[in-house]
Amino acid sequence: MSLNFFNPVTTQTWTNGRHNVRCVKIIQETWDVRTFCFMADQPVLFFFKPGQFVTLELEIDGEPIMRSYTISSSPSVPYSFSITVKRLPDGRVSNWLHDNLQVGSELVVHGPVGDFNVIDYPADKVLMLSGGVGVTPLMSMTRWFFDTNANVDLQFVHSAREPRDIIFHRELEHIFSRIPDFRLHIVCERGDENGVAWAGFRGYLAQAMLELMVPDYLEREIFCCGPTPYMKAVRQVLKSNGFDMNHYHEESFGATPADVRADVEELAEQAEAELEAVDTADMLQVEFSNSGKSIRILPEETVHSAAAKLGLHIPKACGMGICGTCKVKKLSGDVNMEHNGGITEDDEADGYILSCCSTPKSNVAIEF
Repeated sequence: MSLNFFNPVTTQTWTNGRHNVRCVKIIQETWDVRTFCFMADQPVLFFFKPGQFVTLELEIDGEPIMRSYTISSSPSVPYSFSITVKRLPDGRVSNWLHDNLQVGSELVVHGPVGDFNVIDYPADKVLMLSGGVGVTPLMSMTRWFFDTNANVDLQFVHSAREPRDIIFHRELEHIFSRIPDFRLHIVCERGDENGVAWAGFRGYLAQAMLELMVPDYLEREIFCCGPTPYMKAVRQVLKSNGFDMNHYHEESFGATPADVRADVEELAEQAEAELEAVDTADMLQVEFSNSGKSIRILPEETVHSAAAKLGLHIPKACGMGICGTCKVKKLSGDVNMEHNGGITEDDEADGYILSCCSTPKSNVAIEF
């Protein structure tokens, strides 16, 4: 690689959108966790807020799949970015990445996006709480603090199933050994498994353990990421002690909780019953010009749901107007778009919308 590669005149800066990248390195972090490092063929400065995520655009067995992963690297190393993926027993995408993604493989990513980051919530005293692979966004934040010599009092508590499951173990110990105001605490659910002894904290993170490790935890800005039960337990501890939850931030890409899934099914049944009573005159037409298909939907339904009913697959990841994956061009008509930062003003001016959070105000035509 020549020095001309880093010429600032020809270097582009990463912005939220669709980007082609190439896998340049794979790191085996633990027995079932790998880090995949990516760069662009043309130099790109991958600037993002530590804690944000990207969405991968994949094709698995002929089916287009979108999946979001937190960036585990730091923007302080700007010419590449990394994601860290745990192989899961039923993880279709994670298993595919472990089995098929190789150095040299090319894929498309969308992003970076996400409100879970340390830039938007600056603080002098920070507590990071992670469980399992939830360590990835917090690792990005920690690397950023370390690389930028941030004046931060950082306490980091990580929980793992057993010693062999501690992701980034050696790097965490290195970082926290060099900064006096950084403290690392690792909890293993069990030890002495697979021939690895463990002399540290054991069991599940609870209030008594947290108070022992971080006595002033209620005075800190808290960033939490992990399995749903883990984060629920953390919230319960904080709320029961009167913590101001405006200083608590969490992120999770886990499976939909059973109680939420039940609520969705109930709402679907209600919607089906209400649809029978709807006056068809209130329905609006959504036309997809490239496919020649159209459908009439209720004003409160999204453009994305209209496409799905017609069997059209508009790529989507977050479903909340954050990631920008579902951007399409509106050719005519008006919509109400309630996004969360996933589209730029320039794109809106050019007629683009996010289909997942756009509901028609009139008959509309979409280029898709």
